Amino acid sequence: MASSSPESLVELRNLTFGYGDRVILDDISLTVPRGKVTALMGASGGGKTTVLRLIGGQQRAQSGELLFDGKDVTRMNQPELYVARRRMGMLFQFGALFDDLDVFENVAFPLREHTDLSEALIRDIVLMKLNAVGLRGARDLMPSEVSGGMARRVALARAIALDPELVMYDEPFAGLDPISLGTAARLIRQLNDAMGLTSVVVSHDLEETFRIADQVIVLANGKIAAQGTPDEVRNSTDPLVSQFVNAEADGPVHFHYPSVSIEQDFGAGMGSAP
Repeated sequence: MASSSPESLVELRNLTFGYGDRVILDDISLTVPRGKVTALMGASGGGKTTVLRLIGGQQRAQSGELLFDGKDVTRMNQPELYVARRRMGMLFQFGALFDDLDVFENVAFPLREHTDLSEALIRDIVLMKLNAVGLRGARDLMPSEVSGGMARRVALARAIALDPELVMYDEPFAGLDPISLGTAARLIRQLNDAMGLTSVVVSHDLEETFRIADQVIVLANGKIAAQGTPDEVRNSTDPLVSQFVNAEADGPVHFHYPSVSIEQDFGAGMGSAP
């Protein structure tokens, strides 16, 4: 089995994935460098979250390779996949906390599920993770008692509970007010650097994502439209990338879904009128 570069933790090689005849990712290749923050961006439906699912093994590619630390996730059996997933953390969109567990137990959950640590050690780890996201004092609150921004931070503490090498973030800034959004962005960058993590961030928020990312990859139409530093992507002359970065209404991404001409549609309706 081919091994990845020692500088990359995740590598997609000529990977293709789709649902039936609908291709989502078409023969794409990309690398996620170790110790860096990589942002996956692009219009809705471009395959960003699909990449996260492929890395975690929830989906399997039709062709190509997806290497995690040199091992092909697409060929892993279930026990091998569980071992790989223990080295990954995931922050789901809107946090996805367990409503019936308090903050402490939400963060303790992966430790109880995947380790044989003593209760005393679990307590210390949970409090350390909560302290890292500024919420040690909120450990006894229920998810319904915390704000959206706080819930996202609790979910981040849970995502890093097992000290993963890779943390994946699916729209971590969605629905947050400017203060909470800025706090979440700083935490992603600070935790990545302080813990020696590798981070993959799926986001539509250009300003905050460009501020914290080392590498930006723009996906569009099943391909990689741009890849580089935030400045390189921001200054891209590619029409599709420019449309996305500058939030332009007109460009390669059309407002109208493909259809027959308006004359044909309205003409057909008029022709059937009495």
